[in-house]
Parts: sequence; C-alpha cells; structure tokens
Amino acid sequence: MKGKYLFGALLMAVLGGAISLFAYTKIIGKPAPTVARDSSVIDSPVAKPLLTSFEMAEGQVDFTYAAEQTVHAVVHVHIVAKVDQPDNPFMQFFYGDNYKSSPREVSGYGSGVIISPDGYIITNNHVIEDADNIEVKLNDNREFKAEVVGRDPSTDIALLKIKADNLSFLKYGDSEKLKVGEWVLAVGNPFNLSSTVTAGIVSAKGRNLQLINSSYSIESYIQTDAALNPGNSGGALVDTKGQLVGITSAILSPSGAYSGYSFAIPVSIVGKVVDDIRKYGEVQRALIGIQMDEVSPEVAEKQNLTAVKGVLITKIIEGGAAEEAKLKKDDIITKMDGISIDTRADIQEQVGKHRPGDKVMVNYFRDGKENAVPVTLKNISGNISVVARGMGVDEIFGARFEALSNYDKRMFNIDYGVRIIDLGDGKFKDMGLKKGTILLSVNGKKVSTPDEVRQATNNESNLKTIEGYQPDGTHFNIKWGD
Repeated sequence: MKGKYLFGALLMAVLGGAISLFAYTKIIGKPAPTVARDSSVIDSPVAKPLLTSFEMAEGQVDFTYAAEQTVHAVVHVHIVAKVDQPDNPFMQFFYGDNYKSSPREVSGYGSGVIISPDGYIITNNHVIEDADNIEVKLNDNREFKAEVVGRDPSTDIALLKIKADNLSFLKYGDSEKLKVGEWVLAVGNPFNLSSTVTAGIVSAKGRNLQLINSSYSIESYIQTDAALNPGNSGGALVDTKGQLVGITSAILSPSGAYSGYSFAIPVSIVGKVVDDIRKYGEVQRALIGIQMDEVSPEVAEKQNLTAVKGVLITKIIEGGAAEEAKLKKDDIITKMDGISIDTRADIQEQVGKHRPGDKVMVNYFRDGKENAVPVTLKNISGNISVVARGMGVDEIFGARFEALSNYDKRMFNIDYGVRIIDLGDGKFKDMGLKKGTILLSVNGKKVSTPDEVRQATNNESNLKTIEGYQPDGTHFNIKWGD
C-alpha cells in the first residue's frame, strides 16, 4: 500500500515539471516584444532609441524646455541697507546729546525676472524696499548695479533697471487661463543658491492672505506646491511653455522655510503695474468705489442665488464709480467683463488690471434678479485723471499716505487716521517720523484720507502740529519747532 502512494507522488512530480518546462519555453523564455516611438523609422540609422523604464513615458510632462528658457532670465538680487540702531543710554549719560549711534549696515537677497533685452527686471517690493544699494547677478555671473525705476507696495511689485543689452528675458503668459492642477515651475535663488528650479501644480487661485498692509492692497495669489524658500521672492513662476505667469512672493510656513504651499502674484496684475511704472512713473490705481464682503449662505438664500459665490456690496463710496453707475448697498456682484467673481480676491484682481477711465461690465443680483451695468472706474480722487510721479494726492512733504484699513482701526480702537507708507526727504522726516507711522490729526484737524492731509497743510504750505501713533504703538503729539 505504501509503495502505491509513493508511485503516485512521483508521477505528480514528473507531470508538474513537464508543465513548468512547457510554460517556460513557450511563454516566459521568448524574447519580449519591442516598442518603438515610431515604427516607420525602426530600421533608420538615425532612429531614436527605444523606450526604457528610465525614459519619459508617453503623456508625461517634460519640464526641460521651460527650465532652459527660464534660468537665464532669472537673476540674483543683493541689497545693502542701513538700519538705525537704538541709542546707548550709557554713552548718552557721558556724552549727552553729542552722542548718536551710527546706523548698522545689513544685507539681504532675493530674485528677479528679466522682462526685456535692455535690462528691465521685476522683483518684489519687499526685497528692495529699504535698500541703499542694489546689485544684480546674472546666471552667467556678470554683475550690475541696479536702479529702482518704480515700486508699488500695494501689489508688492518693484521694477529695476540695469545697463545691459541682448539679455535673455521672459515673455508674459496668461495667468487667467491657468487651471487648478496644471503644472508650473518656480525658478529663483533660495538660500543664495542660484538658478534653482522646482516644480509643482497650481493648487488654488485667487488666494487673499492679507500679507500686504495697505488699504489698497491687491492680493489674488496663485497657490502652488512648488518649493519656495527665503531668496525665492521676486523669482519666476512659469508654465510648461516657459512663459511667465507669476512672480513668486510668499510661503505659508510656521518655520519660515517651505512646508507645503507657496504663492505668486499673477502676471495679469504684474504686467499692468509694470506698464504703468514704465509709462507714467506711477501706478494708475483704479477703484470701483465700494466696501464689500463675501456672500454668506444666508445672503445667497435671501437673493435666490444658485451658489454661495459673489461679492456683497456693504457700502457705496460717495462720488465713486459704483455710485455713478447706480449700484447699491446689498447688490451682489457675480461677474466682471464676463469673468466670474466668487471672492474679494477675484474682484481685486479684475479691477487691478485696469486704469482710471476704463469701463468694465458688471453683472450683479438685486432683489433676486440679475442685472448688468457698465462702470467707469475712477482714481482715489474720484476722477479719471492720470497721476504723474510725485504729483499724487497721497504724497505730501515727501511722505506718501494711505487711509487706514478696518484692521488697523480695530487694533488702535480708532475710526480715522492715515498711515505713512513711504517716506522721503521733507518736513515729516525732519520731525522724526518713520514709515508705518499713523497720523490722527494735522494742524489740529482730524485726517482720514491722504487728501485730507493735503487740505490740513493748506496744500503743503503749513505744518505746525501732528498727532498719532509711532509704528511701535506709542502715542505722540509733536509741535513743529519745539
């Protein structure tokens, strides 16, 4: 009986081996079929090599062209600034008023993007804002001294110029056609590492992070997961064609280094700001003349909206573009020139592309019905005049002002005032004021707008007293000549 079982086991083993040998010779042992990119040129002596597991598979995105187009047009920006140091009380005790601490020299760095062969370069305003000296280093290691053509704190854009010709430069793309999920490259100089390229996708559009401390700030960032770090600011965000779609500006991070998301200013805003600076020397700020908030579910239901989207008008500014167009409080703006308005950032971006005097078509809901009306945008003075460099209503005695934001008013528990956003030579600087100072009154008159500062000084002919808050929150009251 035992022999019978052994014979059966042996027979099964032999049968299994025969099956395995047949399978190997007929299937596995045969050479694998070859796949060519183009079967019509397989036998050609110039045929491309066959695809391997290490090559780009069909349908994958090739970043090499965009990177090659971009690296030579992105520059390293190095700045030197002098920073005031606090006075030493020990030295003042011995030397009295004759002692004054000397400013300390500090360095900073960032990136920039060449946009013309004759040396115009875009960077962030925050990169060069306080610089006394700016140097630009090209990808071929040439170095140039740069001059500031103009800058715009409300969009964080600055325009530089170097004396050079025949430079590599980037062409503008179309940031409005970017779609969430689309691939982009970020090129810059993080940690002083030149010509660094990172890739990511557009993970969101129209982000408002409230990073810019300005009542007229325009924030509608392109959000990506391309890695940015200190030094990338002012660099290029490009599409896979190598066209400029944004200027990299910020990261959202608890540590100060990249931790997942980065943000770029869309070229739809950048291009308009740069064109204004080159043509007029000053950004021509268009305003629609409203205060606004985003639509809540309750408001959407009340207005019979099909989606919780749009911008609710909470106040109509007297004499502004919206009032002239007969828009009203509680109207809901849903489109501008056919482009959907879902958030505050959307309307800031669309208005920010225009100049005073431009007409836009605004779609809005009122009493559950959709309407459309043309709106002629105005400037901060309520007209459509061009504002020339140094002639704006917000520049008085060498200082530039802006009205306080609602956030500032809540923080200082005030309902009026203006902030100094830029400070050149003049009486305000002579009085010891600094950028960021808040003025509450000038010559005994309360001020809420830059124009009211001009009126209070009788068009820059009189300045005797000012009251306000220093940037550190300290209250002051100064009489000129004391």
